[in-house]
Amino acid sequence: MSDDLNQNYCTMVQTKKKKGTIAILTGGGDVPGLNPAIRAITIRAIKEGYQVIGLRRGWAGILEFVRDKKADNSDKYMVLTEELVNKSGRTGGTFLHTSRTRPSHVPLINVPTQYKDKYTDDVNDLTPEVIKSLEYLGIDYLIPIGGDDTLSYAVRLYSEGVKVVAIPKTMDNDVPGTDYCIGFSTCVTRTIDMCNTLRTSAGSHERILVLEVFGRYAGFTAMLPTMAGAANRCVIPEYKFDIEKLTKLLVDDRNNNPSRYSVVLVSEGAMFSGANEMIYQSTEKDAYGHAKLGGIGDMVTHKIKELSPKFNNGQRVNVINQQLGYLVRGGNPDAIDSIVPMAYGNLALDLILKGIHGRLVVLRNGRYDNAPIDVVTSTNKKVDIKRHYNADRLRPQYKSFEFQPLFIMTGNQ
Repeated sequence: MSDDLNQNYCTMVQTKKKKGTIAILTGGGDVPGLNPAIRAITIRAIKEGYQVIGLRRGWAGILEFVRDKKADNSDKYMVLTEELVNKSGRTGGTFLHTSRTRPSHVPLINVPTQYKDKYTDDVNDLTPEVIKSLEYLGIDYLIPIGGDDTLSYAVRLYSEGVKVVAIPKTMDNDVPGTDYCIGFSTCVTRTIDMCNTLRTSAGSHERILVLEVFGRYAGFTAMLPTMAGAANRCVIPEYKFDIEKLTKLLVDDRNNNPSRYSVVLVSEGAMFSGANEMIYQSTEKDAYGHAKLGGIGDMVTHKIKELSPKFNNGQRVNVINQQLGYLVRGGNPDAIDSIVPMAYGNLALDLILKGIHGRLVVLRNGRYDNAPIDVVTSTNKKVDIKRHYNADRLRPQYKSFEFQPLFIMTGNQ
């Protein structure tokens, strides 16, 4: 064992004599707000007498951990300090790194070397090894920060006896049980900003602007910017849209606009009416069975060009097409994604100090709270079409904002 690791191990042992050890990990896609959450947890936990460990690369770090004091596990975990988290706490992404690893479904080719003789199936459940490694590290509480995929495995660990307190994050804002997930506000803010940036080109050339945004199963990241006035129309995963209707609406929007342009936000998971599946970049799937989406914006663009003469006196309308992609998940967090992660981190510590686990920290009806962690796997969170989406006009609808959540249609109502 290296001197640094030996020092870390000794520090862990010494702190274990106090209150215990807390581990943090970040899984799935990166979002702004992860580092502020890690910072909040770490600083509070250290002050309360806990050792804090950062498990690296999501579930991959603990899955690949080698239970041998002589092994170099520096790329699997790190001991967190106040100085370390302060340096990263205002930045985007996650300094712990991330992955889409799923220890309960590990393909044979991805089984870590130390387990290859023991696990030989095409797909293997290495959960027993994960639990043994958590015990080896002396971890008393585990705080995973992730979306429904990452947290679904946290539910599995909790069912196996691991003390878990989870924090929801995802730009799609589709983790059940909470009105808000870390990363959503920055995503919406960036989407609005980029719409406003690109509309100058659309207006200059009198074109229709098609922007593809994230949203595999839920259309919140298209709905909120549209409601805020960034776009004329949006198409979302919850409703299969008619491309002729969309084209007519956009041509009419353009022709009624003194600057002669219109804007539509297209969720990556949106589907044409009559289609049986989403548009994928490739057939390769991640550990949670998801193929990488992308391309619906290109197809919408092509069809609008093709159909536009039908609704524009025989004249084709040209289209600007942009996939926002990682531009909305990179960079520093906005105000909400700096404040909410701080609160979520402290909520998690509040629960741990009370000896409570098996919970998901949440925001509901404008108040911080917590819910049973299995809410993550017990239901789905999507846009309520009847309440919030006008299928005839392909845009958000609302009757009253009174007593609604901050982001209107994003609660489990």
